[in-house]
Amino acid sequence: METFSKLTSLLMNALETREPTVDLLDSFVDHWKSITNYYIETTDDSRPVKQTEIPWRLRQMLDILVYEEKQQGVEATGSCMEYLLQHKLLETLCTLGKAQYPPGMVQQVFLFFSKLLSQMQKPLLHLVSVYRPVQKLIHLCALPGSHTEKEEAQFLLVVCSRVKQDPHTLRYVLEILDQPAKTPISDQTQVSTRASGHMTEPPLPASQPDSPTCGPVQSESGLLSVLLQLTKSQRSSVCLKAYESLLLLSSLHSGASEEILCGHTQLAQLLAGRLSELYSLLPVGTLDAADVQSWPHTPWSSQFSRCSSDQRSESPAYDHMTNFFTWFNFLDHLMREAPEGLAVKLADCVHRLWLLDVVHPQLQHTCEQVVLVSTSLLCAVVRLVQSSSLLDQLVHFLLKTTTLTRLLLQRCDHISDQISMVSLSLVEELLQKPHRDILDILVLSFLEGRTYLSLPATGQDDRHTESNEDSDGLEEDPFFSDSLLLVPPPPSSSSSAPPPAELGSAADIVNSFLCLVPVQVRSAQLLQEGGYESYVHDAHTLVRECQSLSLSWDWPHTLPPPACSSGQLKDFFEGHLLKVLFDRLGRVLEQPYELNLQLTAVLSRLSAFSHPLLHEYLLNPYIQLSHCSRSLFSVLIRLMGESVQRIQQVSNLTDRLLNARRHLLGLDHNAGLEHLTLLRGLIVLEEFCKELAAIAFVKLPLDQP
Repeated sequence: METFSKLTSLLMNALETREPTVDLLDSFVDHWKSITNYYIETTDDSRPVKQTEIPWRLRQMLDILVYEEKQQGVEATGSCMEYLLQHKLLETLCTLGKAQYPPGMVQQVFLFFSKLLSQMQKPLLHLVSVYRPVQKLIHLCALPGSHTEKEEAQFLLVVCSRVKQDPHTLRYVLEILDQPAKTPISDQTQVSTRASGHMTEPPLPASQPDSPTCGPVQSESGLLSVLLQLTKSQRSSVCLKAYESLLLLSSLHSGASEEILCGHTQLAQLLAGRLSELYSLLPVGTLDAADVQSWPHTPWSSQFSRCSSDQRSESPAYDHMTNFFTWFNFLDHLMREAPEGLAVKLADCVHRLWLLDVVHPQLQHTCEQVVLVSTSLLCAVVRLVQSSSLLDQLVHFLLKTTTLTRLLLQRCDHISDQISMVSLSLVEELLQKPHRDILDILVLSFLEGRTYLSLPATGQDDRHTESNEDSDGLEEDPFFSDSLLLVPPPPSSSSSAPPPAELGSAADIVNSFLCLVPVQVRSAQLLQEGGYESYVHDAHTLVRECQSLSLSWDWPHTLPPPACSSGQLKDFFEGHLLKVLFDRLGRVLEQPYELNLQLTAVLSRLSAFSHPLLHEYLLNPYIQLSHCSRSLFSVLIRLMGESVQRIQQVSNLTDRLLNARRHLLGLDHNAGLEHLTLLRGLIVLEEFCKELAAIAFVKLPLDQP
């Protein structure tokens, strides 16, 4: 036994002292020759590749390459790798795979390339003997009737992963070889001189343009178009890898890579075109607008979860909606991950190829169903978008396209209540986005001159005195009561800025809104609903939301001087949005309850923003308006006068209001509700005035003189 152990030790020592690379190379070459001999010796061309030694031989060759690199380190190039590169083994494998001989060979080639690129630590994609067969193999992906989608998707994901690690190789896999690489040599892991000296792409003459953006956009017949095609696969695992590959390429943050993707490829056009393609599949004429508008957040990766894959919808329309919104979320996510230049380019393509070319004609369509669904979809898109670049383009499309902007705002007062509601919803969704231009365009640009004030300016003291006299007159009106004049106790803390000096005291402002509704039409207390404190709580939430949006907008803290202070009277126009809001508010007693709720929601949100012009115009009952000007409070005053006249026609008003409230709460389904629209309008008015009072209370400190 001892003799056997000594013999074993001697043999092991002998093996360790021999040059290992010689044996590795011999073994590597032997495996390769065995593969090539198969083609020389075999006459049966129908035998599947899995029934041959080829898959095993390829695995052995790969194992040798990986082992050799581990032994010699990444800096050096082993003899086996030298042999693979110099004898163009990858080119030969690619040719054999394309010929599909023996049957199934292309699958083995994809597997070999994937494992080689993923398991080797040394960068290889910048070598001619590697990237050219890789390019050829890419062109074999996503072909019609392919049975190797799984292997193709894995191969492409590996290629994109290596490009992510070495961004300078992007130009090679995209076949953009007319520009010299910009990556410094120090950033690349070099192969040995003898391996790289004759195998890397030679530099171009100095006369060639240095920036990739100078060249024309090349036709997309390679990696990008293949990946986009695989995103349409019926196999979720294939789709997922294609999505991930596109994200890897799009998130390259090196300057040269960004310039290549923007200037030399049609990546942005392809991605935006896919969005338009999916949108065109939507059956706009039959979709339910409410379902479209309320579509939930649909993460692009959710479609690949097992539970969602197992649950197929029986409705093709639902499936089309899911496909559209998941792709939209993918683009939105991609633009948040991509460098700014690519994100802006992609968002611009979405604007041109989808919004302008497809959505814009639908918004101008004569069919109300088409208008309704397309506007509902825009509501969902604005609500779901998170990318700043894409939001910029949506704002540009909706608010800076003159004819379209006016059309959308006019539709807030459309003959169709449904179109009016969805148009108001679109405005509310816009007001919830972190984009300063939205409020500037819709409201502030029309108020900044303060030409709604009367001439001549009589001074703050006079205005305040006259306003208090008007307020006293209101309090003495038999339709108003002192029961709501008590303002609730102030909150424990407040971060609101003090109101402009022109405003009345906070208590006066709050009480003005609280006392605005005549006693006869107040009905909230009849059901012992939540008191005014609940409105204050909701107002705190709303004001905080609006403040968080406007923190970075650098709004002024004081009012600008009025344009009319020079003595020259200028006509005031409140803007298309406020005009349509005030017009509809004046008809609140004649409109459907749901429409009134949406209308007052928009006005409440506008009032909650902390801009001094909005404070003054929407929340100050005491400003002296110029001729033919109106404010939110003046519209409400006129509306209250109309309500006093209208309630004369309703007998047993208190009981009917109580029944109307119970009906809205679902407590009484069988109540006979005559004058239902009027009664609900009165309820909305009461609630809205309390909301405005609560917003004023939250925004304005009570100690304001």
